[in-house]
Amino acid sequence: MLQQSTAVQATEGKVLVVDDDGEILSLVAKFLRANGFVVSTARNGAEMKAQMQSSQVDLVVLDIMLPGTNGLDLCRALRAESTVPVVMLTAKGDEIDRIVGLEVGADDYLPKPFNPRELLARIKAVLRRSRSVEGSAPQGSGRSIEFEGWHLDTLKRELVNPGGVVVDLSGGEYDLLMTFLEAPQRVLSRDYLLDSTKNRTLDVFDRSIDVQVSRLRRKIEAQGELIKTIRGAGYLFAAAVRRK
Repeated sequence: MLQQSTAVQATEGKVLVVDDDGEILSLVAKFLRANGFVVSTARNGAEMKAQMQSSQVDLVVLDIMLPGTNGLDLCRALRAESTVPVVMLTAKGDEIDRIVGLEVGADDYLPKPFNPRELLARIKAVLRRSRSVEGSAPQGSGRSIEFEGWHLDTLKRELVNPGGVVVDLSGGEYDLLMTFLEAPQRVLSRDYLLDSTKNRTLDVFDRSIDVQVSRLRRKIEAQGELIKTIRGAGYLFAAAVRRK
């Protein structure tokens, strides 16, 4: 029975939960394990780094309020070297925390106190988006996308700027860019972008898509405006797109 249970867990993926509250850490870890995940835990940034160096992690649940280096700084540092999905937890639930969390590269957020089932739903949604994007490109054709001198390899999830430098994208930024590249020269509403990049029916923060667009713009618009804001309608990807 134990071997069968372990096999089931391994199919769901490995989640690293980072929180200095021992009670929450134990509760979340137990709940996720009961729902098929392999779970590791950490109480601070040092333990988080040690866990990620020792084994591969599919997703990080990261609390903002941590002793020493806070969750926002840890997320920013993680995003500089990895595209592993991040779901952030905030005790305040304030709008500013959510905005900053998205700006530093988090893929989703959840204010405390939270229902473990909602956390589970968000984790599954983020992993589903990440995995569907990784396996979406057809083998042998259409894996390479070019626009304004940029090159995107959809199998490697690797974006290279016109100067040949690889630009790191978070999971959310990659999803958003792919949505634009699949519908260039078309006005896409905020609701459409939310549906395409979030892939969930849970309530979303109204400005989250604007924050994601702003982050993506900072990374790809050094040489000119590619994403145009259409007042009252949404956004439009203005560059010509070519698949190879």
